[in-house]
Amino acid sequence: VVVLDESTAEAGSEGAAELERAVLAACAGRTTLFVAHRLTQAMAADRIAVLDAGRVVEEGTHAELVALGGRYARLWRAWREGGQAGC
Repeated sequence: VVVLDESTAEAGSEGAAELERAVLAACAGRTTLFVAHRLTQAMAADRIAVLDAGRVVEEGTHAELVALGGRYARLWRAWREGGQAGC
C-alpha cells in the first residue's frame, strides 16, 4: 500500500501535472491512497471519498459523485467555472 499526502502541494500548476503523471505511473498496479485537494488527482482515482470533519460524507467514482450533486459536484463545478486554477 502506498500512501501519498498532498504529493503535489508544493508544485505549481504546470509542475503538478508532470508530477501527477509520474506518481500515477509509479503507483500503477499498487493500492494507493491519495490525500489530495487537487481535483485532477481525485478525478483520476478509482474511488473518491469526500471527508468533512474527519467523516466520509460522500463516496464513489468521479462520475457518480458529479451525478449525486453533493459537495464533490459543487467543488467540481466551481473548479470548472473558475478556469481550473489551483486544482
